[in-house]
Amino acid sequence: MTDIAFIIFIIMGAIIHEYSHGWMANELGDPTAKDLGRLTLNPIVHIDPMGSILLPLFAWFTTGGRFLFAYAKPVPYNPYNLRDKKWGPALVGVAGPASNVIIAALLGAVVRFLPASHFMEILTLGVWANVMLAVFNLVPIPPLDGSKILFALFPDSWRGIEHTFERYGIVLFIFFIFYFASALLPLMAFLFRLFTGIAD
Repeated sequence: MTDIAFIIFIIMGAIIHEYSHGWMANELGDPTAKDLGRLTLNPIVHIDPMGSILLPLFAWFTTGGRFLFAYAKPVPYNPYNLRDKKWGPALVGVAGPASNVIIAALLGAVVRFLPASHFMEILTLGVWANVMLAVFNLVPIPPLDGSKILFALFPDSWRGIEHTFERYGIVLFIFFIFYFASALLPLMAFLFRLFTGIAD
């Protein structure tokens, strides 16, 4: 039951994460997601069969629950439509992780201030799932959202480096997953304790 609940929280967190990218892009002048019908919380339009269902189930059960990764269909946006060409992509990028932090904080407040129960234990899974999504996506490696923030900090003369970074991003991403992903656990644990008031 808890395994299924955690997977559901991950999937829903990923969907809200992608919606938030589209919402922020629309607010900043790019209606691409809205025009394509992606500016909605309807999970059907965001679920990717591989990334939202098969991959998390496979990762969860083959690792005994030690590792889980999932993603929803990326919400498209056109950076050239954004009013702020330099910081706009960074704001679109950070909107996804920010939504997961907000969800984790709200669920954590419920866990912190209501009496302990089995339902509260289930909600802690929601906190952990959204903390995981937020922290992981802020890693500054393409295609993760943190790369958009990193690129916004680059001077204009570094645009060539940015394109090279994006070209080889998937290689760096896979390398990071296998060798460095565990380095994120202390930060995740800290945020979990901050939001819930309990040890992870």
